[in-house]
Amino acid sequence: MSRVIDLKTGRMLLSIKKGYRNWISRFNENFGPETRLSDISLKTLSFLAHDKENGHFYLYDLIMNLEGLGSGFEFNRLCSSKKMVVIDRHLFLLDRIRFECMKRLGWLESYPGEKFKLVELIIGFNEPASELHTKIPVLSHNHPDYERYSSESILNREAFIRRLIPQALLETQNNRNKL
Repeated sequence: MSRVIDLKTGRMLLSIKKGYRNWISRFNENFGPETRLSDISLKTLSFLAHDKENGHFYLYDLIMNLEGLGSGFEFNRLCSSKKMVVIDRHLFLLDRIRFECMKRLGWLESYPGEKFKLVELIIGFNEPASELHTKIPVLSHNHPDYERYSSESILNREAFIRRLIPQALLETQNNRNKL
């Protein structure tokens, strides 16, 4: 007996499949509607986190397909307001990707948004993003700079974490095969 899928769900599944098609061919991993950052290999996360070598294209492509804006190849053809939609989501995801790298290094206990599926972070962007922007990652008690971090005001803790990103990217790049 065949399954009945409503049109909205069917369109969304098709958008997700199209959005991940370049990811699957580039990264040789399985991605789908349930994919969370914690499900993605460190090698792929490291590539995306560095946002070089067209790494941004893969995020643009996923975002644009899920938002019904075409493929990532068409980014430069978008009007300014649509480009901002893509860029806002890209920067938001890039933060989460970098935080996930830091968590894998053992530098973070947790970060805002880690429980969400990638699809949820993009499609429902306005809801989780507004809530998640007010929360900051939690530095691990085992991190060598934890005492300095804990002595910072709540407002300065986010800046403290962000200053660790360049070193975390370097460590992730160097250690991605060990983790």
